[in-house]
Amino acid sequence: MRLLRFPGEAPAWTALLPRSQPAWLLPRRAWPTERLARKPSRVACLQPAGFFGVLAMLMLVGGTALAQGPTYGIGTTPTEENIRAWDISISPTGEELPPGRGTPEEGALVYRQKGCAGCHGREGKDGRAPRLVKREAEPSTDPWDLGRILPIRAPYATLVWDYINRGMPLNREGTLTADEVYALTAYLLFINDVIPDDAVMDAKSLPKIEMPNRDAWAPLPDWKPGMPRLQGYPY
Repeated sequence: MRLLRFPGEAPAWTALLPRSQPAWLLPRRAWPTERLARKPSRVACLQPAGFFGVLAMLMLVGGTALAQGPTYGIGTTPTEENIRAWDISISPTGEELPPGRGTPEEGALVYRQKGCAGCHGREGKDGRAPRLVKREAEPSTDPWDLGRILPIRAPYATLVWDYINRGMPLNREGTLTADEVYALTAYLLFINDVIPDDAVMDAKSLPKIEMPNRDAWAPLPDWKPGMPRLQGYPY
């Protein structure tokens, strides 16, 4: 937008000043004259409110134009195969488990080959990373008292498979094959006395494993809107 003015008229920017602006604040050549009094400036109609209204309209039109702009051909629409590759979550029922198999003996070999001992220790303990084997305790010990051991605290064996598959090895996540994940899962379950040494873990047998902490999770409270989140919880 260009603001036009006739020779001798006040500069265009003066139209943006409040009407009560003293004349001595304006440049000398912009002081009111008899000629200006007789001939209104063409920019007189551009009052502050009108100016900002026009500015808002231009911004709205510009934003709409950007929103409808071209895509520049960056990226592609994901295919069903791409989505399946990203959808790696495994539910308690294990219906999403891929084909494959593994035994505790095979898992012990994978544990050494993939460098798991470098973080978790040679026997799943005394490493920089969390323990993988429970501490010695009586059979009647509450699973929650055995430590933060994934194969012990997980209520479903499929969750152990899911975690290894998506999160291990550290900084090389997603590099394990399905057979290697089954084998590592079997190895961790074996060293925690969940399965025997001759068990074979696959998509059918893994969901059937009865985990030590299966029924030790707190039941869901009978909650309704407006009630405290937990009984006795102060917030």
